[in-house]
Amino acid sequence: MQEHDARILRGAAIPTALTGLIAMALGFAFAGLHGLLGGVFATLLVLGSFAVSAYVIAWTGERNPQLLLPVAFLVYTTKIGVLAVVLLVFGGSTAFDHTAFAFSALACIVVWLGGQAVASKRVKQFYVEPDPQPAAEPEREGEQAAASPGEQR
Repeated sequence: MQEHDARILRGAAIPTALTGLIAMALGFAFAGLHGLLGGVFATLLVLGSFAVSAYVIAWTGERNPQLLLPVAFLVYTTKIGVLAVVLLVFGGSTAFDHTAFAFSALACIVVWLGGQAVASKRVKQFYVEPDPQPAAEPEREGEQAAASPGEQR
């Protein structure tokens, strides 16, 4: 993973983890242990899915930039599919508070996207790769390159 990708990932993950901690505390305050578990589950789900997708997209961008858009689309649809399966499997569960889960997940998603946008704006990333060594200027016919009068031949 390149440095700018790692900075963007940290810029999104750290605020999201802090938001998750706040959501867990609020869940515990309003719904007890079930609210805390809802906050924990939502935070881990958002952090895990968004971090894995950011890593896969960064890895693809390093190896084959032409595949970046198809891979990003595949990662997005996979993430939505996994979320749908998780919601179907745990929809009737009484292990955690569903309201705390929903608000915690929503808060974490919004903070992740905001943190990723801010970190992307701050990172100085080339969108065009510069040449490793500048090309030599071709000499023009009939002209001499900035020679003093005593050095002309």
